[in-house]
Amino acid sequence: MSISGASRAASSGVAVPLVATLISIYIVSQFLRNSIGVIAPNLAAELVLSPAEIGLLSSVFFLAFAAVQIPLGMALDRFGPRLCLMVGAAITVVGTVVFALAVSPGVLILGRALLGMGTAGSLVASLAVYAQRFPPERFATLTGLQVGIGTLGTLMATAPLAVSTAAIGWRASFLAVGAFTLLVGLLIAAVVHDDARPRGRQETLSESLSGILAVMRTPSMGRLFVMNLAAYSTFGLIVGLWGGPYLTHIYGYGLEERGVFLLVAVLTQIVGSMLWGPMDRVAGNHKLPVLLGAGTSAAALGALALIGMLGPSMLVLWFAAFGFVTAYVPLLIAHGKALFPLHLVGRGLTVLNMASMGGTFLVQAVSGFVIELFPTAPDGAYELAAYRLVFALQAGFILLACLVYFGSREPAQGPRGSQGASISA
Repeated sequence: MSISGASRAASSGVAVPLVATLISIYIVSQFLRNSIGVIAPNLAAELVLSPAEIGLLSSVFFLAFAAVQIPLGMALDRFGPRLCLMVGAAITVVGTVVFALAVSPGVLILGRALLGMGTAGSLVASLAVYAQRFPPERFATLTGLQVGIGTLGTLMATAPLAVSTAAIGWRASFLAVGAFTLLVGLLIAAVVHDDARPRGRQETLSESLSGILAVMRTPSMGRLFVMNLAAYSTFGLIVGLWGGPYLTHIYGYGLEERGVFLLVAVLTQIVGSMLWGPMDRVAGNHKLPVLLGAGTSAAALGALALIGMLGPSMLVLWFAAFGFVTAYVPLLIAHGKALFPLHLVGRGLTVLNMASMGGTFLVQAVSGFVIELFPTAPDGAYELAAYRLVFALQAGFILLACLVYFGSREPAQGPRGSQGASISA
């Protein structure tokens, strides 16, 4: 597809249902990865789960998600994103059914692992479609829409899931998600089409593996890998793990008040993702706005680490600012995509996506050990000093990642035309 052809596709009526469908499957992914927290007490009571089993149940999604990234990348470049999205949707539907019908911890964990596998390609396969069918200067904007609107799934995994669980139960709620996923899978089959260019012969397995090695050897790949370790994990550290306990242990806020603060961060991240997305065209490169976003994220965490406690109004502003400044991830994704020729985009993005998931594992695991170094209050609350150290360590991690990332290269023609040759080839 030429760039002019891509432009026509982007301006046609086909683009809206295409983008809406791809965003919908990502909403499912965001919902499922964040859904355990709300229903964990229900699961523990009904299936007699121990704390260790609850922890395994939560983490196995991300383990499965990360484990399939490299084979997923090979499949994307070998078979195309359409087939990968359809297979992923099918696995997700099976996973929701297994999860909803589970009568033992083992089956429940199996269902959760299937959900991680099924949704593993919901972002990178969608980005591969955007890389094929839209001009390169639109990629970061579309990525921003994908990530920003997709975050609605995170919202639905909080209060709406609680309401649904109270009304119809968690099992029926997950069966409903499965039915929705099946509908989205049918839409994928109808509206998503791979690049119409002849693919020629399919790669052999050895050639696919050689493509992974080519991705690893790509200049600046290691630097972007390190930056990806810190970028997504920063938002996940606060909103996905320690933000709620911090608000309860330090300020005494209850469930509803915690939800409001975290909701503020999610909402500003949605807005921020769409506003940060086009900043590569404003700045003329990817690196400057990524460093700005990462630097302000480190500053926000550093300030909270130094101050420790904020007044109610300032705390709301902090969560709002934090959600916004950490929303630069689409620019980092766009920078990564721009490093690779089109036939390696799928593998390149999945390797970087694995870094994002792996970084979240690393940060959350280390932070848990750090907090355990401090004594726990009789009521189970963690010390303020423990939270301050966790925030400071993450701020330092971001700054170290920025130092590594600072030496990365930009594509020769910048975000406006770096992939033009590949797309029009």
